[in-house]
Amino acid sequence: MAETLTFNSCGALVIGGSAGSLDVLLEIFPALSNDIDFPIILVVHRKANNESLLTDLLQARTVLNVREAEEKTPLLAKNVYIAPADYHLLIEEDKTFSLDYSEKVNYSRPSIDVTFQSAAEVFKYSLVCILLSGSNADGVNGLKVVNNLGGKVVIQNPKSAIMPYMPQQAFSNVKADAVLHATEMAEYINNLIKR
Repeated sequence: MAETLTFNSCGALVIGGSAGSLDVLLEIFPALSNDIDFPIILVVHRKANNESLLTDLLQARTVLNVREAEEKTPLLAKNVYIAPADYHLLIEEDKTFSLDYSEKVNYSRPSIDVTFQSAAEVFKYSLVCILLSGSNADGVNGLKVVNNLGGKVVIQNPKSAIMPYMPQQAFSNVKADAVLHATEMAEYINNLIKR
């Protein structure tokens, strides 16, 4: 009963992934409902070249609007915002984006930790964060903040990850609300829609 009172709707979904996460994203996005009533923020470790490749790849597979996050862009429902390569992506109190070029966190910029933590401070109990496949521990510290501020933590089952290290680190160090195989994630996300 208490969980229903503290988490009654999803204000934002943040998905973080690194090596091996693209396959999962390509499985999730075609199955997402066009009734998604919250913004989706995607932080994926990638090289600075081929910037629009990920955007184009996902846009071709979803009815949602996919675009790269820009400074001061407001977060809107039915939109997927991708963290630009080589910038940390922060969420401001007014629910707009801020781009940051400070030093790398966990060898990464954008860092999943930075966005998870920033989103948790703004959305608190209405935040859902999903951590996918990857080969470093980025995301773990951010998920601890999500936990502490009442948001939901979802981790890809390490057994189903191409690179299990990142989800395994989260699984070992953070209390998860759900541990899901890639095939279960779209349904989980669609169930976050307000009914």
